[in-house]
Amino acid sequence: MKIYTKTGDKGTTSLVGGTRVSKTHIRLEAYGTVDELNSNLGLLITYLPDERDRNFLQQVQDKLFAVGSHLATDQEKTKLYEASIITPAMVEAVEREIDYMDALLPPLSSFVLPGGSRGAAVCHICRTVCRRAERRILALAEQVEISSELLAYVNRLSDYLFVLSRKINKDEKKDEIFWNNSCK
Repeated sequence: MKIYTKTGDKGTTSLVGGTRVSKTHIRLEAYGTVDELNSNLGLLITYLPDERDRNFLQQVQDKLFAVGSHLATDQEKTKLYEASIITPAMVEAVEREIDYMDALLPPLSSFVLPGGSRGAAVCHICRTVCRRAERRILALAEQVEISSELLAYVNRLSDYLFVLSRKINKDEKKDEIFWNNSCK
């Protein structure tokens, strides 16, 4: 199989099922941003010493392929593959991991600035890319139906990444950086 097909040379690409759309289509913005998030998560994993965190994020990466496939399917023309369905159990798994990590951390009393260790900083980049992916998906959801579980999964994932950034700093014995809201 060749990597290049030349079918996209004129600015279109194929969705799941074969429908061709412009590479600037809102659907591609949505799943392209999910792909960007997935790539950033791959970078983040290289900074994680905790095997549990690495394993969980690799599972997330796998689920993000399902999210991308879901978003790349025009369900008015093509039936959604079973592997592309985001389930309530997937959302609950993220919630359980958030709860697990949050129990290890001190309570928050101020806004946290991105930074601390390199891993935590990369985690914040992942969090913000996740939020952008969520916005792109919500824009698509204004035009086509997107499952509520998919929306919840991406929303929960950004929360997970915030808590993970705090855990990374704790694990690496780096102080969190809090917002100085004195505006002085």
